[in-house]
Amino acid sequence: MARTNGFTRRTLLTAAAGTTLLPLFRAPLLHAAPRAPSLPFVIIGDWGREGAEKQREVGIQMGRSAEAIESRLVISLGDNFYEDGVTGLADPQWVQSFEDIYAAPSLQTRWDVILGNHDYRGDVDAQIDYSSRSARWHMPARAFTRRETLTDGTTAEFFYIDTNPFITAYRHSDVKIDGQDTDTQLKWLDGALGSSTAKWKIVIGHHPIQTVTGGKRNTPELIARLDPLLRKHKVKIYINGHDHNFQYLDHDGINYITNGAGSQVYEPGPAAPGQYAGGHHGFMTAELSANNFAFKFIDDSATELFAANIPA
Repeated sequence: MARTNGFTRRTLLTAAAGTTLLPLFRAPLLHAAPRAPSLPFVIIGDWGREGAEKQREVGIQMGRSAEAIESRLVISLGDNFYEDGVTGLADPQWVQSFEDIYAAPSLQTRWDVILGNHDYRGDVDAQIDYSSRSARWHMPARAFTRRETLTDGTTAEFFYIDTNPFITAYRHSDVKIDGQDTDTQLKWLDGALGSSTAKWKIVIGHHPIQTVTGGKRNTPELIARLDPLLRKHKVKIYINGHDHNFQYLDHDGINYITNGAGSQVYEPGPAAPGQYAGGHHGFMTAELSANNFAFKFIDDSATELFAANIPA
């Protein structure tokens, strides 16, 4: 199959008329309906283990919490299928790790999904193609945007990016990112953030930029290349998975939220005052309104571990 900048044609989406190719990574700005005073949703990361490592228990509680907040969206932060992604559209993991685990009626909303490093060990195109087979799985490309509008006219735009190609340790490994043009993705993101008129700009990636524990858990490639774009365009919220725990810190005006506790977890270490770090199985709930982004870390037994409000 022909490739453009290391990506298959499946990552290039056509406009509504079906004739004009949009720029690489760019998906049409989709609008949720109906409008509401706020947008309640749930977020999960690093989950697909066929129900093992508390994945099933987390999924059950996530369904209950989604029902309680009347969630309208699920965001998946990558590493959707362990250990080696999916082999194709017929892989039984689609049922065993996704459909049968997140079966609650409250989780039958749209899922906006990005890729993690374990997904890159398998068939990435199959995860994109599954969007055409599923009423809820939404991965139109390896990176894309989506805009939501509240009843008062407030807009929020989510920028879903693919951080895997930036990680130098993955080159020439079983994480198959070789040949991808990260400069093209950064140029796309710079343009998309710069042209956005949304009040809220929220960037979603798999890997952390800054972490509570710092040191080797930070991602120097993203600190050097992605973080400056977030600051240039005044992005206040970056949400990621990859680290199998919960973390929150406000670092020089950007709120970094780690939520990679959908199945296997580990303790991240101590947090400074005003920050949070915990190695609990769970997920995250969020409610976005005109002037506030409120979120909670919740474990598999419904315990609220941490909550914070981020003003616009």
